[in-house]
Amino acid sequence: MRFCSLGSGSTGNAMLVEAGHGASLTRVLIDCGFTYKELDRRLARIGLAPTDVSAAFITHEHGDHIGCALTLARRHGVPLWTSQGTRQSLAPELDDEIEIQLARDGEAIAIGALELNPYTVPHDAREPLQLTCSDGARRLGVLTDAGSSTPHMLAALAGCDALVLECNHDQAMLAASRYPPSLKARVAGRFGHLANDLAAQILSQCMHPRLQHVVAAHLSLQNNRPELAAGALAQALGTSTQEVLVATAHEGFAWLSVH
Repeated sequence: MRFCSLGSGSTGNAMLVEAGHGASLTRVLIDCGFTYKELDRRLARIGLAPTDVSAAFITHEHGDHIGCALTLARRHGVPLWTSQGTRQSLAPELDDEIEIQLARDGEAIAIGALELNPYTVPHDAREPLQLTCSDGARRLGVLTDAGSSTPHMLAALAGCDALVLECNHDQAMLAASRYPPSLKARVAGRFGHLANDLAAQILSQCMHPRLQHVVAAHLSLQNNRPELAAGALAQALGTSTQEVLVATAHEGFAWLSVH
């Protein structure tokens, strides 16, 4: 199994997870938060096209996550998996050309060589889900767009061989930013986004000897810096910042294999 990001941040999010070989090769797109033209360009950067996507999992309805998902489904017959709440928020835009399968907390989804396990998170959306992905031997945990930590989240991420964790903001930078008070309260609230220190706390509770990769994701361009996010996670790991990757808005991160 391997995974990469096409871009991560408030301007758009999309990540690919791949498993299998030959006819069983499966590629699942986690979120699709770009225009179709931009998604096509970013896929081409890694030698792929929209037709290479087996399915897409949409975590919630915010624009930087859903983006061109409906266009992708309509043009290429790519099935979309998402929660009932997210589906309801999209209802006015749906038609018979779009295949939507419902994802539910705690119910495994088999897509080719991959198994997805969605779990609920506290975020200000209709019914947000994050997920873990497995090829049967290794497991990747994805957690972005959550305002606080819950025992349910920690249980879902326990034992993962790789983790992609939101490090949206540095609390001091957010407090000193030009954001209006209402937006600061939303971002820092329990249904907002994870700060660096809270992401580090989550990581410290999910660490185990088989953990291979840790990636900081969904950084705010205004209220965070890569070295702050990497430093917070590195401190939790007890290692150097070189051991922590940081996803960027423009480049995401390159393929990482989970052995």
